[in-house]
Amino acid sequence: MEAKASLKYARVGAQKARLVADMVRGQNVSQAVKTLTFLNKKSALIIKKLIESAVANADYKKTMDIDKLVVKTIYVDQGPVLKRFRPRAQGRAYGIRKKTSHINVTLEEK
Repeated sequence: MEAKASLKYARVGAQKARLVADMVRGQNVSQAVKTLTFLNKKSALIIKKLIESAVANADYKKTMDIDKLVVKTIYVDQGPVLKRFRPRAQGRAYGIRKKTSHINVTLEEK
């Protein structure tokens, strides 16, 4: 059995979130949460909450042992970009791209 959780439009760049996702892929859930708790990255908190949500989904199904859950797959896709403008000198405007990402987590029982 599997338990899934997903987050759409997370306000973090996909490339930065993938660095954190690669760290916890394949780990035990308890070890992954410990790793993310002490990691000094914005996306670490987001992914930690997402894994805890997937654990809660598994607990709700009552078909899996929560202590044996492993991060089967975790992947980060690029979301839409919010385009903003910042005023600069002499009447110019520079564009700012605020990136978003979609994060998906699947847990399985080992």
